[in-house]
Amino acid sequence: MPTLFAKIIAGELPATIVFRDARVTAFLDIRPAAPVHILVVPNKTIATVNDIADEDEALIGHMVLVARDLAKQQGIADSGYRLIVNCNAHGGQEVYHLHLHLLGGRPLGPLVQRA
Repeated sequence: MPTLFAKIIAGELPATIVFRDARVTAFLDIRPAAPVHILVVPNKTIATVNDIADEDEALIGHMVLVARDLAKQQGIADSGYRLIVNCNAHGGQEVYHLHLHLLGGRPLGPLVQRA
């Protein structure tokens, strides 16, 4: 069954696409957690970080470079931004199609609450 993100990549669901090439698609998050909240998604469905194959190394690196370039385009590179990849339920993953969150546009505070 195609994931929500696979349907966006295929054009079956609407999204505000900000970047697309043969390897990845980037679009605005529909529930942004910051003024800039973009998801960078591989066009190939990979469920979680645990499912990344050795041959996906260049694809994962490309995702980070696309996020870097989008941060520059969005004007948040100099002030700072956060890249997040969640893995499985305890990691906060909601859609089981690997994706990189690019967040910025305001101070983001600590990544996690200390116990």
